[in-house]
Amino acid sequence: MLSADVDEIVSEIPALAAHRDALLGRAMLCIRTTVFPVECVVRGYLSGSAWKEYRSGGTLAGEPLPPGLVESDRFDPPRFSPATKAETGHDENIPVAEVRRILGADVGDALESMSRLVYARGRDVAAARGIIIADTKFEFGRDAVGTIRLIDEVLTPDSSRFWPAEQYEPGRAQPSFDKQPLRDYLDAERRAGRWDGNNPPPPFPRK
Repeated sequence: MLSADVDEIVSEIPALAAHRDALLGRAMLCIRTTVFPVECVVRGYLSGSAWKEYRSGGTLAGEPLPPGLVESDRFDPPRFSPATKAETGHDENIPVAEVRRILGADVGDALESMSRLVYARGRDVAAARGIIIADTKFEFGRDAVGTIRLIDEVLTPDSSRFWPAEQYEPGRAQPSFDKQPLRDYLDAERRAGRWDGNNPPPPFPRK
């Protein structure tokens, strides 16, 4: 996305001037990219699929983590933990070396560096407001002239885990302002045998 300002959009594409009022607040000026087939995940804390893998084998994407970690432990520094960009089903965590093999070392290094920079900026902005960004994922693409660009949603509740800092306590799952409570509910229903993981989903409680 280059802009969501309707005046900038009309300035760039004058033919849309007659539709300015209809576009106001409803349009974005974008450029097309070729998307890299990996999710660039940065993890500041041990949670979600990373915690599940660590709990079962002491690894993250097959790479060993230090022993003795507990759920929601903080990583210092944060871990770059890419995943496959699956067309169907769930993404799968992969080693950094696999990203370098798929995309080349230069591109792999660039994606890691850019991901860490954006995460660090978002983490600092959120921390000043009492929120922990436990982890997040980014997507990148290459434009027509070869520039690597950050694309898709950035630091949203759908792509990140947001925790209230004042309630943070390692060793347990954290309260969150994202989709994790829904995931936890569905996992509990599946474990209890009340849902087989397919459509339709079980009814959701109001609280």
